[in-house]
Amino acid sequence: MASCNSASKAPEVVSLDTIRVEIQKLEDAYSVAEKAKDVDGMVAYYSDDAISYTRNETPAIGKAAIKESIAARIAKDNSGNYSVYAIVDLFAEGNQAVEIGSWTTLDPAGKELEKGHYMSYFEKRNGKYICVRDMSVNSMPPKP
Repeated sequence: MASCNSASKAPEVVSLDTIRVEIQKLEDAYSVAEKAKDVDGMVAYYSDDAISYTRNETPAIGKAAIKESIAARIAKDNSGNYSVYAIVDLFAEGNQAVEIGSWTTLDPAGKELEKGHYMSYFEKRNGKYICVRDMSVNSMPPKP
């Protein structure tokens, strides 16, 4: 009976609206950094122990590997194209959040070139959410 009297701690209540705003700011900052070819700004999205499963590449394990992958990709790109990111769905509990989002690649004039989806897993560390895992897929049929 003693166990019946023990007070259990209620799960932390999280505000999806607040988390949505915080994570969308992370996505927007990533997009701005990507457009500016700011590797450090893009890598700020990730934790030191993150793993990124980027389309058409082997997984990048750790922030240093992610930075190397992003830098190599940016070095090859002179198109002026950029991507925008939007939250489609968000799940959160405690200090964890999972975002399902969409990305759209645009040319410098704003014309849509490509689109896809991604999933990012965040943990709240030092009071802020940071991406620990992400995966991206293209949602368009392959070009002939």
